Amino acid sequence: MMDMNGFSGGRVQYLQAQLFPVCTLTASNGAGFLGNFLSKGLKTNQLVLNTDEKTLRPIARLKEPRDLFALPKDKDNDCSQQAPRWPIECQVIEERVVHIPYVPPQAEPLNVPTGNELKPRPVGEENGIIVFTYCPISAVNYFSRSAVGGAKFVTNCHPMNAEEYDSLEFESRFESGNLAKAVQITPTYYELYLRPDLYTSRSKQWFYFRVRRTHRNMLYRFSIVNLVKSDSLYNDGMRPVMYSTLGAKEKSEGWRRCGNNISYYRNDDESNNTNEEDEDNSSYTLTFTIEFEHDDDTVYFAHSYPYTYSDLQDYLMEIQRHPVKSKFCKLRLLCRTLAGNNVYYLTVTAPSNNEDIMRRKKSIVVSARVHPSETPSSWMMKGLMDFITGDTTVAKRLRHKFIFKLVPMLNPDGVIVGNTRNSLTGKDLNRQYRTVIRETYPSIWYTKAMIRRLIEECGVAMYCDMHAHSRKHNIFIYGCENKRNPEKRLTEQVFPLMLHKNSADRFSFESCKFKIQRSKEGTGRIVVWMLGITNSYTIEASFGGSSLGSRKGTHFNTQDYEHMGRAFCETLLDYCDENPNKVKRHAKLFKQIKKIRKREKREQKALKLQKMADQGCILSDNKIKVKRSVEKSVS
Repeated sequence: MMDMNGFSGGRVQYLQAQLFPVCTLTASNGAGFLGNFLSKGLKTNQLVLNTDEKTLRPIARLKEPRDLFALPKDKDNDCSQQAPRWPIECQVIEERVVHIPYVPPQAEPLNVPTGNELKPRPVGEENGIIVFTYCPISAVNYFSRSAVGGAKFVTNCHPMNAEEYDSLEFESRFESGNLAKAVQITPTYYELYLRPDLYTSRSKQWFYFRVRRTHRNMLYRFSIVNLVKSDSLYNDGMRPVMYSTLGAKEKSEGWRRCGNNISYYRNDDESNNTNEEDEDNSSYTLTFTIEFEHDDDTVYFAHSYPYTYSDLQDYLMEIQRHPVKSKFCKLRLLCRTLAGNNVYYLTVTAPSNNEDIMRRKKSIVVSARVHPSETPSSWMMKGLMDFITGDTTVAKRLRHKFIFKLVPMLNPDGVIVGNTRNSLTGKDLNRQYRTVIRETYPSIWYTKAMIRRLIEECGVAMYCDMHAHSRKHNIFIYGCENKRNPEKRLTEQVFPLMLHKNSADRFSFESCKFKIQRSKEGTGRIVVWMLGITNSYTIEASFGGSSLGSRKGTHFNTQDYEHMGRAFCETLLDYCDENPNKVKRHAKLFKQIKKIRKREKREQKALKLQKMADQGCILSDNKIKVKRSVEKSVS
């Protein structure tokens, strides 16, 4: 077996013996002297004494790496459930918001725009009544302190009496909530404003708020008027989600898609801007109508199915208390965030007292929720954790073959406060994987340190960071092409193609991309790839739905995201199976990928030539050659 520098294992041992001989002392000097010298003279406890059975001489050796299953005992590694810690300027209502699990009996269809949807222009609070306003105010525009429950006092955020003005009653001061202001323009029309990520003026896309005092059989319109993305799946059939408390109580219905006459558009006052800097500061409106089914209901609206920090803790504590799962799952504390919230990681593998067996296992590292608004990533992670801790034959085989290291929520601070993209630093954590600043980006620093340690101890077979996508349908992967290593070129595309074949109505291989962009060089996917991990991926699940197979034209729900977590595990076992038949199948898939990429190159070349011909960039006497080249490439 050769190492990466071309040395065999025996050669390495020989060189080590020559360059770093084992320190031994004769028996007459005694182990007591050596032990005393090591502990006091060298001031280390990383060396231990063993006695050579043949010579009876004491030999100093490095301690064995710590057991993968040894639970930390110190207080800093306490994995018990904790109440969320908030920045001290954040107000939090006492009631914890909890929703029942629910999957619609049938897939919910995407909205079909008619092209005649109303696009009301924002008129502002000057032309309406502010019925809800909340914006955390800090003396400084950066995070300073946190506390359980946030601010000491919860003030009245409803300037006007809802009953007097016969208005809906809005609220967002709960975990993952985001609504800054509600303005009643007419009794049934409300303009809504989102809060940007804390300590920034950017990233306004995630919304999650509560409405009370509803009236049934009345058509309401909500316009969220300060969104920042220039395009959205709301223009391609996506609908927001809603949860009726009375619906849950009476019919056991949970989150479901809602809204009609949906439109997403740029606001009028910026329509004539041509300045690029102004373009970046443009705002957009999402508008939709809604009809409530109950009087005096409590209804929640969100951009996608919420999954909070408390939801995750509830789930992890169930695993920790489970009489069977706790035997092969160990929950540990990776670090604490700026606000003092726990970042957990879960180790899942079949335990063994045989150290050689444990060392032969490679690790699989999966992380999620680096971007707080991307809740589908948490549902995919839940599906993965459900499957890998389950009782199926595939799950058992995976646990015997691999060590799974799962970091289910990289940015709990952002999730708690209802941010869209950033942490409490005001920065995108998925651009900080090259950082050396442990105190500022602890979850990223410790995740990267864990991956480095795993590479050294047992190797990493695959890394995957789970995300959600707001502009494309389906589920797909971003990988890293291996141009610098011709032997491995295109091998990174085999796993995504297998995943497509295992989940053809949800996962799109055609949407997968493998180019490395300079703007993404600080992401987990690229930094881990640069550490030498060929199979380093980002998996993106659409906020919308599918355009594939039997699910074409339907929304994704939580069950779809969980299904993808299970499909990931099943495909992983197929991909790593050393069965000769499976190896042959992989070779076939590799050839298929080569054909696909060659065809794409021909098509791109043909399109380029056609474009040049159409633009008159080619001399007239060469047009016949161009036409022939195009026809040949297409055929």
